[in-house]
Amino acid sequence: MKSHYRVVVIGGGVVGASVLYHLAKMGWSDVCLIERSVLTAGSSWHAAGGIHALNADPNIAALQGYTIDLLGQLEAESGQSIGLHMTGGLTMAGTPDRWDWLQANYRVFQSIGIEDCRLVTPEEAGELNPIMSTEGLLGGMWADREGYVDTTGTVHAYAKAARNHGAEVIEHNRVLELNQTAEGWEVVTEKGTVQAEHVVNAAGLWAKQVGRMAGIELPVAPLKHHYLISDAIPALESLDFEVPMTVDLEGFTYLRQDQKGVLLGIYEIDHEHWALDGAPWDYGMELFQEQTDRIEGELIKGFERYPALQEVGVKSWVNGAFTFAPDGNPLVGPVPGKRGYWCACAVMAGFLQGGGVGKSLAEWMIHGEPEADVFGMDVARFGDYAQNKRFIRETTGQFYSRRFVMTYPNEQLPAGRPLKMAPAHDAMSAAGARWGVSYGLETPLYFAPEGFSEKGSLRRSNAHDIVGAECRATRSAAGLLDITAFSRFEISGPGAGAALDRLLASRLPARGRARLAPMLGHDGRLKGDLTVFNWGPNDAGDDVYWLMGSYYLRAWHMRWFRDHLFGDVHLRDISDDTVGFAIAGPKSRDILQTLCEEDLSELRFMGCGTFDIGLIRAKVGRLSVTGELGYEIHCHSSEHVALRRMLIEAGAEQGLREIGMNALLSLRLEKSFGIWSAEFTQGYTAAMTGMDRWIDWQKPDFIGRDAALAERDGDGPAKLLVTLEVDADGADASGYEPVWKDGAMVGFVTSGGYAHCLDKSLAMALIDRDAAAEGTELSVHVVGDERAARVIAPSPYDPEGRAVRG
Repeated sequence: MKSHYRVVVIGGGVVGASVLYHLAKMGWSDVCLIERSVLTAGSSWHAAGGIHALNADPNIAALQGYTIDLLGQLEAESGQSIGLHMTGGLTMAGTPDRWDWLQANYRVFQSIGIEDCRLVTPEEAGELNPIMSTEGLLGGMWADREGYVDTTGTVHAYAKAARNHGAEVIEHNRVLELNQTAEGWEVVTEKGTVQAEHVVNAAGLWAKQVGRMAGIELPVAPLKHHYLISDAIPALESLDFEVPMTVDLEGFTYLRQDQKGVLLGIYEIDHEHWALDGAPWDYGMELFQEQTDRIEGELIKGFERYPALQEVGVKSWVNGAFTFAPDGNPLVGPVPGKRGYWCACAVMAGFLQGGGVGKSLAEWMIHGEPEADVFGMDVARFGDYAQNKRFIRETTGQFYSRRFVMTYPNEQLPAGRPLKMAPAHDAMSAAGARWGVSYGLETPLYFAPEGFSEKGSLRRSNAHDIVGAECRATRSAAGLLDITAFSRFEISGPGAGAALDRLLASRLPARGRARLAPMLGHDGRLKGDLTVFNWGPNDAGDDVYWLMGSYYLRAWHMRWFRDHLFGDVHLRDISDDTVGFAIAGPKSRDILQTLCEEDLSELRFMGCGTFDIGLIRAKVGRLSVTGELGYEIHCHSSEHVALRRMLIEAGAEQGLREIGMNALLSLRLEKSFGIWSAEFTQGYTAAMTGMDRWIDWQKPDFIGRDAALAERDGDGPAKLLVTLEVDADGADASGYEPVWKDGAMVGFVTSGGYAHCLDKSLAMALIDRDAAAEGTELSVHVVGDERAARVIAPSPYDPEGRAVRG
């Protein structure tokens, strides 16, 4: 062990070994892995080792695909057998909704380039897996690249390949302390102290303790997980092929062959946590006693699905622990506020996702950005609220128990809720608000009559007409929307203007003005679709700016701001102190004017200023995502209740109606307004999405300028964002559905829904440039059914923008 390394990776499981391998292979050879025991000690040694393509997040599915492709290369590169059995895989559905879901996901996989899948009938599935009963099954999906690996061999293959590239592996050496220094981190171990520029927490079951060493409380929790290995099954002994990896979604089980028997794994509905503060340091190669009474229901379903199990014994049981995050996805990336500290934790499917995690983290550390959009596993997707033990226990348990349970896109799950609420939450609830959640905050989806309950659906739900009424009220009179769930950052100080000018690709607004502002990464891809306000000078004479964006990106954006706002700048996240309401619609000015002493007609479109709204001294911006004349009114959180009450009373006789986020999503589609996580992501460039219209090309310097210029002056983007009208029937596109032209896939949907005021099903999509012309006839798969579609002109509602300008 040397005294200094560029990177110290803590943890010798599959994830830590993958991170080490990718760092070394990409050129950072001065790296080491420190393991308190031996490689694989923890979860890796007893993992089932299954690999499969299916994941609800398409970006993570793509990273899983990378891992699967890597495994064969890894064996050849290391010379270490990984015991790869590429048996193919089946995922089976036993209810009509689940079958619809599986067909829809098959199309999503096509849109992201996974082409080795196909849908199969129950009869075909029975031929592919002869020991499976097809009773009650409606269909399935076959994937060529599924199977399993030898877990111990795979970890050692990663480690051996990493050593071949110059990395070092140190076993039997527990990390005792982590101390941040000016240069990086001091890593105190049982065998001495080393200095490192970076440390990676890949500690698995011990991630909690390794986080606490750096003053970090990670939202992770271990849960117990069962699988059994059967005695030899006569029906398998007579086959000349291995049965495929098989997932029975309704039975909560997965199965693969193990020699001439099978491994049957269970996701227990009656879950059980273990060691919420992290595993004991001397734990590693132990297992828990099987708890067959706790998994009786799932066992019965498994033995019914595979009747041959009823004729043989159980050779062995595995009941071991794996670490989960609240949403089941990994925690990866740089920890905000802890420079040089990186996470690679909670990778519960390590042998499936470990390659993608290692690749993305290594790219992030070396190049500053990962190639893929990895927000779905970014550690910054959670805030401080997720450190609460009860929140962690409830949400990780909910994910585990629902691992194979059908979750509808419009379904609201209860764990960890309600947590954060706007001050007027109770008043809005009394008015019929039905709630969603964003970054721990309750957000109104729509307002329904007493006794209404929305039913989960893959198609238009029974709340469809309620949302439609809110949309029409906004277009005809006015809608009132709680905008607590917008992020607000205040930037001030003598250097604020210069710092923001470099951070943002747009021009900065003059005093009393606002502007849409794309923010780019160094590679030219998007880092934000923000609105920047210039509220004018403070007492010191410095302009005070706000950046507004999506509430759930708060920690993600704050990390970026802290890393890239240089100079004499004061940065504050004021999102929880400053809240408000947006009012939009043709009568919005008249309603607001009854409360305002100043003449609101003097506030031009995209103007902003401080106004007296009733008794409240509020910051008001004249802009609207609905495409109507509208205002955003910002107040202190203590004034939220009063502001709502005054606005409702002022609009009572003019048709003002409270609306929720679902109505806003419909109204913005009618204007072809994109949103983050759909049309705008860190995987896309400004030119692809039309955000380049806001770039100030005359600025001599802003982050991402060279890359954006190269795209502008080169061949341009291969795909463009367009608006589609879809001939839908009771269901609408939602995202990642493939778009076809003459039988060839030309793109995919970024988001979609029903345009209530136009009586059309609309979608926005990224498609090939030669298919993007207005009037081009296309088709789109919606819940698995192919529907005719066509490219239409953007902003089908009020294309000239007269309404929003008033």
